[in-house]
Amino acid sequence: MPLPKPPAQRASRLEASDYSVTLTPSKTTARPATPASVAPVAAPVAAPTAEVLRLPTPSSPPAAGKPGAAGRPAAKAPAAAPKRSRSKAAGTPKLFVLDTNVLMHDPMSLFRFEEHDIFLPMITLEELDGHKKGMTEVARNVRQVSRELDQLAADLKSSSVEEMAKGLPLAGTGHREAEGKLFFQTELIDAPLPQGLPQGKADNQILGVVQALKERHTGREVVLVSKDINMRIKARALGLPAEDYRNDKTLEDSDLLYTGVQALPSDFWERHGKTMESWQQGNTTFYRISGPLVPTLLINELVYLEAPGATPLYAKVTEITGKTAVLRTLKDYAHQKHAVWGVTARNREQNFALNLLMDPECDFITLTGTAGTGKTLMTLAAALAQVFDDRRYSEIIVTRVTVPVGEDIGFLPGTEEEKMGPWMGALDDNLEVLAKGGSSAGEWGRAATQDLVRSKIKIKSLNFMRGRTFLNKFVIIDEAQNLTPKQMKTLITRAGPGTKIVCLGNLAQIDTPYLTEGSSGLTFAVDRFKGWAHSGHVTLARGERSRLADFASEVL
Repeated sequence: MPLPKPPAQRASRLEASDYSVTLTPSKTTARPATPASVAPVAAPVAAPTAEVLRLPTPSSPPAAGKPGAAGRPAAKAPAAAPKRSRSKAAGTPKLFVLDTNVLMHDPMSLFRFEEHDIFLPMITLEELDGHKKGMTEVARNVRQVSRELDQLAADLKSSSVEEMAKGLPLAGTGHREAEGKLFFQTELIDAPLPQGLPQGKADNQILGVVQALKERHTGREVVLVSKDINMRIKARALGLPAEDYRNDKTLEDSDLLYTGVQALPSDFWERHGKTMESWQQGNTTFYRISGPLVPTLLINELVYLEAPGATPLYAKVTEITGKTAVLRTLKDYAHQKHAVWGVTARNREQNFALNLLMDPECDFITLTGTAGTGKTLMTLAAALAQVFDDRRYSEIIVTRVTVPVGEDIGFLPGTEEEKMGPWMGALDDNLEVLAKGGSSAGEWGRAATQDLVRSKIKIKSLNFMRGRTFLNKFVIIDEAQNLTPKQMKTLITRAGPGTKIVCLGNLAQIDTPYLTEGSSGLTFAVDRFKGWAHSGHVTLARGERSRLADFASEVL
């Protein structure tokens, strides 16, 4: 499209004296107290000139190359500061220096610090570059961090050091919860550290950056964030503030974790009996209650009432509507006639767990407890009963995290299932227990049954789960306490129609580095799924393995 021809003559302008006599400013522009970010015209001065405001002249087009006040950079200069600067009146935002392991652990940690700023030392970027290759979880996280940093840097108008030193707005890529800025180390920082610390070590270089920033920003709090305990101890020994990265923790205290079981008050019948409705369907009794107890209940939460001389009540919350809740009595799996593949419940929590495992409406179940509480045995028995007897699922898939307790023994030969064999000792032990129970066909019959059972059990590795979809499967995730929240999400989202997923774990036996009881993927799943109509959770309290194992769990 051709450009328009330039005007033949300059536009006529009013003198300052004519402007002050003939023009009457409007109420909006006449208020000197109006902030510059609200007023559409620059604040009036004593003698405005034609450079500030130019009258529109329909007969004469505006001069080319001389924009009006709306397009002048000078008129935009007094614009209001960003939102974050207004919060500085209450308190100056902190400057957090991130250690490399924080970004490796949570690639979205850049956007988890709200209105505070983030500083990345150059040695942190160097360490990220050294861990980007490979197919491990750490390598994937590093590559995601690199992509996020690249998107933030793409908003720069130039690659000058001066512009980088001003900081990159963290909300530039759509993360509106991050109101701070990201600062890179753009100059060599020479901070003297104690003579005993090696200067070439990466951790010590980061400590030197923190010390230099603390001396430079005297009126601002500079904090080191690291997942490395020794790094935090070393920083505090040098008088530098250091904190753990706590944003990944679902709970600060594992004692606050949802147990899935609640004891009803001893006066339950007296307080709720007058307004209670009850009805029966088959062998199941339903109770509709209302009162102060209802707000404390969650869907699929298991409740019990045990009083001396009275019939105990074991029920599950099936419905919560307003101020009323519906309780449904449970099936007694402690009786031999209700045995699941020869397994009966030995305590109250095991009975609760079997009710959830055998419920076709529960698609996701989590079982936690100490060693010997029967998590794997009950889950495997329920899976076999629903695969062979009820024909509800087509096969059983078992997987677990391959984190060794001691030294790694190296590569394992064979196929995927053969490589997973040494990790599935618990599965073999429980299959041996289930094969012994109630088989009167002799040794040949037990061998044939064991071969049939083995044909329906597939052992899979976590490394090859991405992209898969399980249809009509019973999936058992053992040792789930060693999963990160991201890995847990990857596994649960593999479920297709008709699939049940059961996660088993002991939060006191976490072997994955930088993972705690509060940040485990199992804790994450329990907390996020509580109250969902198709999930359930039980914390098993009593061990039933042997008197030796129970005593060892208590005293060792």
